[in-house]
Amino acid sequence: MTLIWVVAIGRAGTQSALAALDSLGDNMIWVEAGARSINGVRTGTRGTTTLVPSDADAIRADATLVARVSENVDGRIQIVAPAGNWNTMFRGVSPEYPMIRRWELAHGAFFSDDDVLYAHTVVVIGDTVRRQLFGVEDPLGQQVRIGTSVYDVIGVLAVKGPSATGNDQDDTIMLPWTTAMRRIVGRSQTWLDDVFVSAIVGDQMPAAIAQVASILRDRHHIAAGTDDDFSVRHPEELLQARLKSARTLSLLFSAVAALSLLLGGVGIMNVMLASVTQRTHEIGTRMAIGASPAAIRLQFLGEALLLTTASGALGVGIAIATSAPIGRALGWNLAMSTRVDLLALGFAMAVGVVFGMYPAVRASRMDPITALRVE
Repeated sequence: MTLIWVVAIGRAGTQSALAALDSLGDNMIWVEAGARSINGVRTGTRGTTTLVPSDADAIRADATLVARVSENVDGRIQIVAPAGNWNTMFRGVSPEYPMIRRWELAHGAFFSDDDVLYAHTVVVIGDTVRRQLFGVEDPLGQQVRIGTSVYDVIGVLAVKGPSATGNDQDDTIMLPWTTAMRRIVGRSQTWLDDVFVSAIVGDQMPAAIAQVASILRDRHHIAAGTDDDFSVRHPEELLQARLKSARTLSLLFSAVAALSLLLGGVGIMNVMLASVTQRTHEIGTRMAIGASPAAIRLQFLGEALLLTTASGALGVGIAIATSAPIGRALGWNLAMSTRVDLLALGFAMAVGVVFGMYPAVRASRMDPITALRVE
């Protein structure tokens, strides 16, 4: 039972980490406006205004290891619909952003390059925003107000779920980055918050990161030995660490399961040794009427095997029956596997054979005369 739980929990944890890793995006590289130092005081992340749209254009044109690029301007905004209003996260991005982040559409369409070029007032909303503003009503073709402008809802994003840090990724809206800069953050802002990049090949991520950093350092005239005014991040590193932790935890649980099997085996051996002691007269009688040592060994080994097989089958049944409640408690989908169930049962039977062998051998080596004298 413990073995099945351990394997199921370990697989669920690994699958959760892999799903979060996959949801990050298509070989995504995140370029963020960096910090700057003013008279020794560092302003922190996004403290500079040097990451501009032309930087994104330069990465598109010159970075040979980059497949896609999206500008990004973001923040929080109040969005108003005829039936209500909601405070949410907005992202001003390019049409390539959903492909970089592997974000599908549930309904409608994403905006186009022309929408970016002419700063059209169109918006794509996340599932949480859809539920809060429109409920069961179809939002496509309806209008919402953001600030003083009215936007047409042209698409609904597929459910993304929580991020690796637990944030609701579906509580968002997306619109052309040019529209966001002109109508939401204000015409005075000419810089970007981020640039999202997708590398061509996953195993060339370090080279792509170095290429992007080199282009930006050259464009920003950053001298050798001077800190960057931007940050190039690879979010997969965080999730890879989480995946490694999940695997480590799975190994730890496996060690606990192995220990429980060992303790169970010791218990079975003690039970069988006590049985041999209590049935000494029976063993002597069998030997006196012609039972061979092999037959005695087979008898006690069979009893140990029957004990572990029956209890192992009971453990498999309990594990299967309790998998759903445990999964709900952990917030994971504990996918049970017939192969693992059979493997666990096989381990239980092996424990019976290994730990039942010594009592069986001890019983078979008894002197029948001595055994018959035992009361």
